[in-house]
Amino acid sequence: MASRRRFGRVRRLPSGRYQARYRGPDGMDRPAPGTFATKTDAERWLARTEVEIHDDHWRDPDLGRASFAEYAASWIKERPGLRPNTVQTYQYMLARHLLPSFGNRAVADIREAHVRRWRGELLDSGASAATVAKAYRLMKAIMSTAVDDGIVQRNPCRVRGAGQDRSPERPVLSVGEVVALAEVMPERYRALVLLAAFGSLRWGELAALRRCDIDAEHGTIRVERSLTELAGGGRMFGPPKSAAGKRVVVVPAVIRPALAHHMATFTASPPDALVFTSPTGAPLRDGNFRRRVWDPALTKAGLSDTHFHDLRHTGNTLTAIAGASLRELMDRMGHSSPRAALIYLHGSDARQRAIADGLNSLVEGELRGRVEERPKRARRRDRARGGHVSNGEAS
Repeated sequence: MASRRRFGRVRRLPSGRYQARYRGPDGMDRPAPGTFATKTDAERWLARTEVEIHDDHWRDPDLGRASFAEYAASWIKERPGLRPNTVQTYQYMLARHLLPSFGNRAVADIREAHVRRWRGELLDSGASAATVAKAYRLMKAIMSTAVDDGIVQRNPCRVRGAGQDRSPERPVLSVGEVVALAEVMPERYRALVLLAAFGSLRWGELAALRRCDIDAEHGTIRVERSLTELAGGGRMFGPPKSAAGKRVVVVPAVIRPALAHHMATFTASPPDALVFTSPTGAPLRDGNFRRRVWDPALTKAGLSDTHFHDLRHTGNTLTAIAGASLRELMDRMGHSSPRAALIYLHGSDARQRAIADGLNSLVEGELRGRVEERPKRARRRDRARGGHVSNGEAS
């Protein structure tokens, strides 16, 4: 028989254990998630639940019954603004690194210890630190939404520094290496390499460029879209990586003739014709280009472990060395956040040396002026002292 209380009720089951029930803020009559060995234990649980309701910390237990796999799938669907390649990346990370450990577990049952153990096992399995950091960031983002949804009271992803991506620094090519690489490329891809490096454009932005995006007279390129390759072989033209990705890039004069030659030789005449295509006129595919063109060219140029994206990395570094301000670098890179731009501004040894040389000139000039001024001051001081003496003798 259930005993009446001010909040909830407790009854003894035929098994001898005790069950606690209460009416939730939603009006539903709810049992405790388990039974209790003693009546006192059941009453204590009800007291804690009453305090949670009073302090607005109560969470609907039914919400947390969904599996992590179900919740993660909904989490992605509820973000329609994600780029297709971002969705593919999330789905891959889930399937490869998260669902094997958390897929069948209820979201409300995921604890900090589970996350720590999962991360340690992932690192022990040979996954790179950068991959583990990306998977952890995705897990943390999903569980942060679970907190907002009232499924869990606090995010179980609380491993300090686990989401920091410590990827090794990518190489920066010299201007000579970029030019040498362009020279060994097939003719139809030389301007592609030069523009990636000295225009700081991403692969997808280059692959989506149209004739109408190029202003040959003023040497500018209007970046308005990007080409994304979809799983299963499809592709889609969409906006750049971020809102700041829509920009106008001024091309250095030295590479404008190569771009003009390319367009006259390899780009079709309609305004919407793609600037860079395969030999058959099809849009570029990253995998095909890397296998058939990029890797053989690297071998010829004597460059190893170089990614196409390193050309953009090189261009950003050269832009910083050239003296671009933070705002100018962000605009050229197509970034809305200063975080990436600051990396290039802080990481340029050549630029730091130029700044130091400038400071050295200022200091040297000041010291030289002081040295030249010292004898003059001494002569003035001597004359002043001499004058005082003669005046004294005369008196």
